[in-house]
Amino acid sequence: MDRREFLKRVGLASAAIATAGCVSTGQLDAANRKRPNILFIMLDDLGPEWVSCYGAEGIETPNADALAEGGIRFTNAYSMPKCTPTRATLLTGQYPFRHGWVNHWDVPRWGAGCHFDWKHNTTFAHILKKAGYATAAAGKWQISDFRVVPDAMVKCGFDEYCMWTGFETGNKPSGKRYWDPYLHTKDGSKTYKGQFSEAIFSDFLIDFMKRNRDKPMLMYYPMCLPHGPLTTTPLEPKAAGKMDTFSAMVRYCDYILGKLVKGLDDLGLRENTIVIWTTDNGTSGGIRNKMNGREVKGGKGKISENGCGAPFIVNCPGRVPSGVVTDALTDFTDMLPTFAELGGAKLPAGKVIDGKSIAPFILGKAKDTPREWIMAMGGGVARLEGGRVVPAVDYADRVVRNKRYKLWVTSKGNRLFDMIADPGEQNDLIGSSDAGVAKAQKKLEAVVKQFPSKDGAPQYDPTPAQPWDVRAKGKKK
Repeated sequence: MDRREFLKRVGLASAAIATAGCVSTGQLDAANRKRPNILFIMLDDLGPEWVSCYGAEGIETPNADALAEGGIRFTNAYSMPKCTPTRATLLTGQYPFRHGWVNHWDVPRWGAGCHFDWKHNTTFAHILKKAGYATAAAGKWQISDFRVVPDAMVKCGFDEYCMWTGFETGNKPSGKRYWDPYLHTKDGSKTYKGQFSEAIFSDFLIDFMKRNRDKPMLMYYPMCLPHGPLTTTPLEPKAAGKMDTFSAMVRYCDYILGKLVKGLDDLGLRENTIVIWTTDNGTSGGIRNKMNGREVKGGKGKISENGCGAPFIVNCPGRVPSGVVTDALTDFTDMLPTFAELGGAKLPAGKVIDGKSIAPFILGKAKDTPREWIMAMGGGVARLEGGRVVPAVDYADRVVRNKRYKLWVTSKGNRLFDMIADPGEQNDLIGSSDAGVAKAQKKLEAVVKQFPSKDGAPQYDPTPAQPWDVRAKGKKK
């Protein structure tokens, strides 16, 4: 398929997104009396410098742009800078120092160290399922080994699921996440020969919508794309070279967004479905692009903005205000309480939830989110050593920011940046004699003092144990 035909196809989808709000008042009133469906789409390894409505150059993402045009585009949203800390934070509404996933832990590949403990961690799927929602997940999970716990997704609150297993140690076919993917469902794990994973995932979600359209639905879609390895896609099978191939992967992400929104529209669910489109962390470090005239290098794993500053778009015709670009603050801990409020669900008793609901803001009932600051933390990648997983650091670097200033707190000392005047974080203002800067520094340092001096550690109990398993206390089995 040539470039012109590709843009024609995604353009049709973006047009569907842009016109989905053209419904009668009676339809909207009926929708507003119902609890909304929630579709949370999270791309893997993509910063805002690859999304055209954020000022990305040399790439077109018409469906994401249309979603932003018809909804709210956040410019101050934080994920964690690495895969698994983001996923655990998103699911639990807690910061890594509390849930313990401070470093990246690739559970299926390493096995030792931890699994996501459903007995200890309450997820947003748990609480919405209790409130009567049908729940589904598709895509990349990464925080459980399905050979050890085949029904981990059910235990974490999802009624149905279609997941890439992750690269399982000793199981070569499981390394395939795109073409010929190795996927896990209630029927077990197997290779889907000649198929492309994101096409399977999106078809699975649309089928779930069809079968559950009369119930409120929660759909969690942590995509595999555009994480490496570089691959061709069904729409651009002849892409070649690093940057052209990566660009094709990004465009396919955008195509899938259009496909899902069209699926909602075709089923008459669009005006009652809140769609959130975001990413789990910044782009991989070897990939760079221009955004608003400034070159941005991929910052995955870093606490600079190119590592933890996520594109974040919310859309629902008739419920979410349209055409809004906001500097309101939010981070991924906010999703669990937000979903709970949207779905009329109760927050888990006896659990500390770090996030705050932004539901009133995204529904146009508040002028700002309740956040005065947002936070991200990262401390490198854990490693295998002598058969056991060793954390990269005992205390993860962290950053706290408000709408203007950002404080770095690291083992090498603190730094302070003015994010409006210095978006590239080049001019350290720590100790500035300027009264306004000094006041901002003091306020952000006071926030950091609220956090524990040591980060938590996840508890691990293999069920049943596998040859590569090592308990958290470090003794070999």
